[in-house]
Amino acid sequence: MNLPTVLTVSRIILVAPVMILIFIDNLPAQIATIILFTLASLTDKLDGHLARKNQQVTDLGAFLDPLADKMLINLTFLALVALNLMPLWMFAVILIRDFAVDGMRMMAAKKGTVISASIFGKLKTTIQMLTVISILLNRILNLAPLGIVNIILLYIVVFLTIISGIIYLAKGRKLLK
Repeated sequence: MNLPTVLTVSRIILVAPVMILIFIDNLPAQIATIILFTLASLTDKLDGHLARKNQQVTDLGAFLDPLADKMLINLTFLALVALNLMPLWMFAVILIRDFAVDGMRMMAAKKGTVISASIFGKLKTTIQMLTVISILLNRILNLAPLGIVNIILLYIVVFLTIISGIIYLAKGRKLLK
């Protein structure tokens, strides 16, 4: 258990308090939700950087990292849908893409092939995290211009979700032939 893996596990652990706090409708809980979600998001960038820099990439870390990302992002998006802060159809697109890509990756892994993350996949995750932070921030500030920015960000997330999904599936299809 190295530092990058500890950071990944901490991201998984932070999902529970984020999920609890996001549904508490008071200012301290909303601020805590933003802080914890932001910390969890930062561990995503830091764990990968440290693992590569210190040559501490492990099978456990490679397995847990995308799982931690999906838990944090998808459960938070689900909460945003429940709070009427995100349309259900957008969440459905994200979830369907994740299932399709994960299925493709599992099939490739069974054949001994790793489908690594694309730049669009990484960009999608980063924009998803920034979008969640912006939506959570606007829950507190309730600014119309930020609400418009959040709608635009959500459409960008859906676009990147679809593009990265197509890229992964095309790459996987070629590898599995």
